[in-house]
Amino acid sequence: MSWTGWVAGWVTGVALGQSPATLEAVRLHRSDAAALARAELTACEQAKCPDAGRLGLLAGTLVLSDGDAAQARDLLTRHAPPAPLEAFHAFYLGQARFYAGDPNGAAKDFERALEKASPALAVRARARLGESLLDAHRPRDAAPVLESAAAAQPTPELLFQRAQARAATGNAAGQRADLKTVALRFPSHPYADEALEQLAALKPAVKLTLPEHLQRARGFLSDDAARAEAELVTAEKRGLVKGAPAQAQVALLRAQVLFARGKREEAEKALAVARKGPPAIAAEAALVVARRALRSDDNEKARKLMAALDKAYPSQAAGEEGAFFAAWLDLQGGRFEDAAKSFADYEKRYKGSRRRDEAMWFRALSHIRLEQHAKARQALDDLVTAYPKTSLAPQARYWMARTEELGGGKPATVGPAYEAVISAAPASFYALLATERLHELGRTPPAAFPQPPKQLTLPRPPELELAVALTRAGLFRDAADEVQSRVSGLRGPDQALPFAHALLQLGEFGHAHVVAARYLWGRAFGAKAPDALAAFYPRAFAQAVETEATRQALDPFLVWAIMRRESAFRPEVMSAADARGLMQIIPPTATEIAQKMAEPAPAPADLFAPERNIRYGAWYLAQLMKRFAHPALAAAAYNAGPKAAVRWTQERGGMPLDLFVESIPYRETRGYVKQVVADLYLYHRFYEKDGPQARLALTVPAPSTDGVSF
Repeated sequence: MSWTGWVAGWVTGVALGQSPATLEAVRLHRSDAAALARAELTACEQAKCPDAGRLGLLAGTLVLSDGDAAQARDLLTRHAPPAPLEAFHAFYLGQARFYAGDPNGAAKDFERALEKASPALAVRARARLGESLLDAHRPRDAAPVLESAAAAQPTPELLFQRAQARAATGNAAGQRADLKTVALRFPSHPYADEALEQLAALKPAVKLTLPEHLQRARGFLSDDAARAEAELVTAEKRGLVKGAPAQAQVALLRAQVLFARGKREEAEKALAVARKGPPAIAAEAALVVARRALRSDDNEKARKLMAALDKAYPSQAAGEEGAFFAAWLDLQGGRFEDAAKSFADYEKRYKGSRRRDEAMWFRALSHIRLEQHAKARQALDDLVTAYPKTSLAPQARYWMARTEELGGGKPATVGPAYEAVISAAPASFYALLATERLHELGRTPPAAFPQPPKQLTLPRPPELELAVALTRAGLFRDAADEVQSRVSGLRGPDQALPFAHALLQLGEFGHAHVVAARYLWGRAFGAKAPDALAAFYPRAFAQAVETEATRQALDPFLVWAIMRRESAFRPEVMSAADARGLMQIIPPTATEIAQKMAEPAPAPADLFAPERNIRYGAWYLAQLMKRFAHPALAAAAYNAGPKAAVRWTQERGGMPLDLFVESIPYRETRGYVKQVVADLYLYHRFYEKDGPQARLALTVPAPSTDGVSF
């Protein structure tokens, strides 16, 4: 589904055997996709059209995915496939035969697929060949195949199958190792329980140790707390929890399990046991309590708990974290003097901390809030001197210039400092801020990039031809796998640049961005080459974006800036929170948007369709802009929700924009706002030819009391 396919077909101007409606149904995994494909195959057969092989391949794969292996086998054997797709035809025919109960026939098909398979398909075909040989009671033939397949792709399925082959060929040690890996590394997988049963049946039986039970419990914690609890109970019943250290360790994990199950009182009792254990465990237990207070927004309580951690466990990682967050909570609470002192103390006592550069930044921010400009500049200078390559360097250098200006520095001194920020970090939020500050000083800012992005028209690399053929056949997942495999095989920017531009020509903006991010970063942001910038800042899905932006009276460049941050132009992306598609819209929000637009509620899969996702995202962004009247606030609301954005403007709205953004309490939202706003104005400067240059307002407007709130 990640390969948009239909775009590629249109761009290349090649007639497709499948109708656009069928391809769209396939791409979105709609329930009628197989029926549409079968109907088109029947019509093609009656008309004796030349596309029967390609149509039969699609129909067969779709019927197979619907669970009818026998019908899929019959469809796949009716027509020979197009020459480029012979290996894929053999692979899917092997799948159909295997699930229809013919493992020997499947093995022959998978062997045939391997003869012409691309590297991406070969990995899958080799795995299925090993499974088929094993299912056909040919373990000696299966063993070398599974050894190779599991080494290349150690999935729980392949490891479990390799364990069976190893057992049949006398490799008992290898069998035990594979079964243990499945049981411990993949505890939620169906094979994990079977692996445990087989380990227990060995002679001598293999039983898990306490650390191994705890590993399995942690593996269950995120998605099945009840099973995590059961794992701990099993360890206790087996008499493995002996002595105070072990009891404290189990109690700590049990507390986390009980919190996940909503059993707060029982969890707190378990934590009390853990806090009586050895210092390392007691510190972790105390940190769990402090973190929960922090997440509940009880900042006063959290501050006391964090400070207590620092005092009680200064040699433990939990103590270091307590010291950092105690200082951070002082900063959030407006106790800037205390925050500056606490961060300075943290820097001295935890010199090896991975957070030390961040502490130096927050110390500087505390001085900025106190208008102690000289002290702020000293802290910032300490930061860039100690950590010249830190990701915080652009903001440190911007604020060094800004505090110099606020402290009465002359334009002749401050101006070059702002210009240096633009030169060193041209795509950053701080380059944009520096540009605006130079305008205020009456100076002409240097261009962040001398030339706008330039898309090249180049011959399509031969490595992409198979992906295009798969696209035309409607095998979008296979096409995406091929592209990803080819991307991983690129060697440096010289190979990557034509590949990225070929993907842009095909409308595959997400894949082009992946190539650019991996291989063209230095060319785009160091050399500032326009051909590399094109893959980082495309006008993706331009027709849909411009149409919806016009309809909603919305800046189209804001849509692209949000899209770039949310999905990097990949229509298939789905987050852990079930946000979907280009603009990362969750189904409940899509339903509310559809109701406001007087449209039927979409199916969740419909949110992967670029046009619909853009339509909903543009509507929502337009409502946010109507309410908040500033792209930074709209971006904050898009990421953290309108209620949070309103609260922040009520608490901090009198600040200038740069300080307001630095004071957003959510780390993720701070970074999100900075990137979206920087990208918005880069898009304007890259592509807006007419009219005055877009300017960033440096004041924070009060939001409307009415407007979108979801």
